Amino acid sequence: MPNTVCFNADYPDITESDKLHTRATGLIPGYSQVIAKGPTQYVKGVAPKYLKRGQGSHVWDVDGNEYIDLNSGIGPISLGYCYERVDEAIKRQLEDSITLSLVHPLEVELAELVRQVIPNAEAVRYGKTGAEVTSAAVRLARAYTGRDHVLCCGYHGWHDWYAGVTARNKGVPQAVKDLVHTFTYNDLDSVTNSLDGDTACVILEPMVFDFPQDDFLPRLKDVCQQNGTLLIFDEMWTGFRLSVGGAQEYFDVVPDLACYSKAIANGMPISVITGPREVLDLVNDDVWFTTTFGGEMLSLAAAVATIEEIREKDVPAALRRQGQALKDGYNHIAAELGIRGYTRCKGHPARTLVTFDGSAGEPLLLKSLVQQEMIKRGVLWSGFHNVNFSHTDEDVAYILDVYRDVLPTLKRAVEEGTVAQLLRSQPVQPISRPTADFDVRPKAEAAVRR
Repeated sequence: MPNTVCFNADYPDITESDKLHTRATGLIPGYSQVIAKGPTQYVKGVAPKYLKRGQGSHVWDVDGNEYIDLNSGIGPISLGYCYERVDEAIKRQLEDSITLSLVHPLEVELAELVRQVIPNAEAVRYGKTGAEVTSAAVRLARAYTGRDHVLCCGYHGWHDWYAGVTARNKGVPQAVKDLVHTFTYNDLDSVTNSLDGDTACVILEPMVFDFPQDDFLPRLKDVCQQNGTLLIFDEMWTGFRLSVGGAQEYFDVVPDLACYSKAIANGMPISVITGPREVLDLVNDDVWFTTTFGGEMLSLAAAVATIEEIREKDVPAALRRQGQALKDGYNHIAAELGIRGYTRCKGHPARTLVTFDGSAGEPLLLKSLVQQEMIKRGVLWSGFHNVNFSHTDEDVAYILDVYRDVLPTLKRAVEEGTVAQLLRSQPVQPISRPTADFDVRPKAEAAVRR
């Protein structure tokens, strides 16, 4: 019988997941279209590999096992699975078609709505993925400034301009790699030491899991303005979660350009770039940014319904409340057990991360043991609390009860040195992509370039 959301006697049966995994072997490289959903991010032999459906904050795998989902589709599910208002908007639009041969009114309606809630949204353009609009933003910045170099901090997608600074950079020409450099979040010196007269833009996630310190964001904006460099916020994670207007509203720092996806349409594929008309109007004649599916109407309808629901229900406030309860609850349990020294929960309440310190052992092994035991008890967990509007008080209370049951197991395993032995199979594998503390541009080069 499939596991449910309870303290199950055994780990879930994942026979059907494994059958699909076998069918995908050699057919789908990496098994998944995004690394974070793939089998390398879960303990082999314990975690499901394929989900079949979702409802609210719960999901069911292909074997029928039920879980509270703390991943929310790796970000796009802001309201909840099968959220009625959004799904009804999609169904209504489906009756009139999905894509037409001319522009649909929804393109105007959504743009007007985005302009109402996003501080810098004087003009709006659509794409399908986050990587698409961050790449468009970089191209626009280069066109507007007449400069070539880019400074980045965070994760910005898979396109050449960004992939060159990651460990997976084969296939990216060296000439492209030479134009992009990285800086360290909350370290303004790492920006100023690299900023020069050929820097077109500074692009960053305005917050990942560490809050900005010492007025980092407004000071960064000032430095960019003084240098004639455009500031770009990659708001894939912060948009519509920290506040309706995203990080630029939450931190009261308005960038030149901003990019959104994920939470904007509760799971439908759409992305948005916003900014001043004088920059985005370059698309009219000078910058090539065109995509057939940018005006696909089901996603536009979903985005309108999602933003309206987020605004009317003050969804960011609900995310903060539930996320804060999880964050504080985890840290309280860890403190009571005396393990706060090597594991804690950090980040903005809307999206928090459970961290593990290497002083207690290999962090990925510690994470894997917790994940294994969370999944047994009906919580789909990969180290994050990506809460959505459908996570209930009961969900939060249950998750904290599971932590109270699982973290003592972690403590004993660390003290006895048995973490690896308790794992039923291969642990979680690392993802090779930089997110912080990766300033790679030599200061000497920056000095010469000035």
